[in-house]
Amino acid sequence: MFLVVRPCGSSSARIHHLHPTPTSHRSRNVVVRCSISSVQEKKERAELDSALQSSLAFPPIRAAKRVVLVRHGQSTWNAEGRIQGSSNFSVLTKKGESQAETSRQMLIDDHFDACFASPLARSKRTAEIIWGPRQEPIILDFDLREIDLYSFQGLLKHEGKAKFGSAFRQWQVDAVNFIIDGHYPVRELWERARSCWTKILAHDSRSVLVVAHNAVNQALVATAIGLGAEYFRTLLQSNCGVSVLDFIPRSEGGSPRICLNRLNQTPGSPIAGGKSGGRETSKRIILVCNGSTQGNTEEGFPFGGDQPLNMLGVIQSQKSAELLLDLKVNSIISSSNKACVGTATVISQVQEAADCLGADCVPRYVEMKQMASLDVETIFKQSEMASNNISNIPQFQPGWLNRVDDGLRTTLWDQSGTAWRYLLDEISDESKPEEVIVAVGHPAIHIALMGHCLNLTKEWLGSFHLDAGSVSVLDFPDGAKGKGVIRCINYTAHLGRWSIPITRSTEDGEEF
Repeated sequence: MFLVVRPCGSSSARIHHLHPTPTSHRSRNVVVRCSISSVQEKKERAELDSALQSSLAFPPIRAAKRVVLVRHGQSTWNAEGRIQGSSNFSVLTKKGESQAETSRQMLIDDHFDACFASPLARSKRTAEIIWGPRQEPIILDFDLREIDLYSFQGLLKHEGKAKFGSAFRQWQVDAVNFIIDGHYPVRELWERARSCWTKILAHDSRSVLVVAHNAVNQALVATAIGLGAEYFRTLLQSNCGVSVLDFIPRSEGGSPRICLNRLNQTPGSPIAGGKSGGRETSKRIILVCNGSTQGNTEEGFPFGGDQPLNMLGVIQSQKSAELLLDLKVNSIISSSNKACVGTATVISQVQEAADCLGADCVPRYVEMKQMASLDVETIFKQSEMASNNISNIPQFQPGWLNRVDDGLRTTLWDQSGTAWRYLLDEISDESKPEEVIVAVGHPAIHIALMGHCLNLTKEWLGSFHLDAGSVSVLDFPDGAKGKGVIRCINYTAHLGRWSIPITRSTEDGEEF
């Protein structure tokens, strides 16, 4: 097998309009030549794609950069169930305009130096609403357009199924190998997304807003943290959902460290009805980070020992419980840490009382369990490192787990694997058509659990970030034995005035 990586030119990185045709590829191309049998081809290509995305470096940056991705609001073709692709015949609905306004309010106190946007009408209008009265011009980049779907574009989904048969089925179940009109749309999209990052990182800015589309935003997130095209439809992007990526320069130079700070923070509830990866789901694991504790400080080490919730932590727990009210939780599994038990207890009490509106109502029972493999404080407390260099790691710094000793990360990863297998067993009961499990723990253990969900390794632990009181949602449309779909990561909008701003001021030398 031979892997050949060949640069084939690049598009301009700093202009206001880019308008190549959908079939032209002016960005850096990657050519993969393989002497493999037709039987092995699909599997080998997927593996190569994932490895290749991880190996290609981004340009170095001089200062930390935060990029906020937003998908456009609901469009007329979204509402009709029509396949849009990179066509430009659809515009925002009234609901889409309202969603964009909600996102504007969500980001109104956040600082941005620049805005990149797809020039397609639905995305451009969303960007205009969110960008509001800011004086800097929106940079329209045609490479941020939605995935090119060629002959599929404009068809209703049932028309696509009737006209293309097996090809439409492959688009649904094996998108990375889906081919139409001689093109592999998902592979092309991943290549194009990487070229977008080159341009965005080259822009002289510290905080960037990017407004684009569902599939291209998925590709931007995935390529940033090194995931290949086989992760298409794994990292959801809802209408006007907000995702945040932090790019951190290395002191030695080279490609920056990259951390996914949050994924798909939606204008509405992340647990409301909706499909995961285009399919209905009835099996779900919800990761709730315990609220703030009496030992927490923003500057201190993120493991403050077995501390109870402070007043802010109590409020955060109540807000998380309120967010979950629309779900019937089957069981709550928590670490034995006092803050985790306190958070789990609040969620349980609210769940059990949710349906009790009358005097004769009987509270619904929600099973509560404690699981030792969700306890992580002892991993760090017992280590010699705990009293040395890791004591100065700020808990809110993106990618802080990169700075933890490799032996500790190995222990964390192995222990989280035990917890992950237990959680999968909990939702694997086929006699229960719908099952929702809530796991309450420290952000470090939840980061590792998400890594297991995505079939990653411990090397990815620094690629994700979670805050106290945050909620992350993992769906399993194919059941516990199928691939997990990440609906959201580090959702904090439910915390209201107590939520952490998506961006922070870059004045006075602050990192974000």
